[in-house]
Amino acid sequence: MKRISIAALLLASAAFIVTPAKADTLSVIKERGRVNCGVSQGVLGFSNADNTGQWTGFDIDFCRAVSSAIFGDASKVNFIPLSTKDRFTALQSGEADLLSRQTTWTLSRDTSMGLKFVGTAYYDGQGFMVKKSLGVKSAKELSGASLCTETGTTTELNVADYFKANNLTYEIIAFDRPDETIGALNKGRCDVYTTDASALYSQRLTLADPDGFMVLPEIISRNLWDRQYGRVMTSGSTLSAGRSSP
Repeated sequence: MKRISIAALLLASAAFIVTPAKADTLSVIKERGRVNCGVSQGVLGFSNADNTGQWTGFDIDFCRAVSSAIFGDASKVNFIPLSTKDRFTALQSGEADLLSRQTTWTLSRDTSMGLKFVGTAYYDGQGFMVKKSLGVKSAKELSGASLCTETGTTTELNVADYFKANNLTYEIIAFDRPDETIGALNKGRCDVYTTDASALYSQRLTLADPDGFMVLPEIISRNLWDRQYGRVMTSGSTLSAGRSSP
């Protein structure tokens, strides 16, 4: 049975009962008495835990809405922070019942991983954040730059296509966790941070000197893939649900 991945502006209750896969997930959740919701490891405004362990953000509220739709109680949800590398494995293995986090919708993910994306909760695209001291005003001025990002994403593929199309050289430095990426940027291990634009603005606030950085105007995943290559890659927050068959 195919595992269902729902990036949704849908009612949570409807998202679980339309297909047998969703109904199976719903039965498992009801029996457990709690929703296991996969979220990111910390992006301000989307999913972030404070010092007391209290989670807040757009993706967190969606998880609570699912809990409320199933149990009539928004508190019956367990938040599972997942890296970009581990998010799909957690969903496929059943560790998480659904994902509500940054996830780019691609054809290969929709057809070859037992996942199905059926909507988008937050439309975004990939951008670049740089040190102001570099004097860079456009992504087309980044030839020779070192770029920090997270592993297990479409980010590196987008960068490769964009830099090739514009005859630019670059170096990728990839990390498993967003905090590791930000730490590397803080320490000067890379010149640029590239990821979804919404995350760039959020993560900029966590830098030691946020005023020393700026987000460049280019959004490469939307413009490059849609217009130059005829593919659609929608990046944003995704709700994923369903049980996979053996």
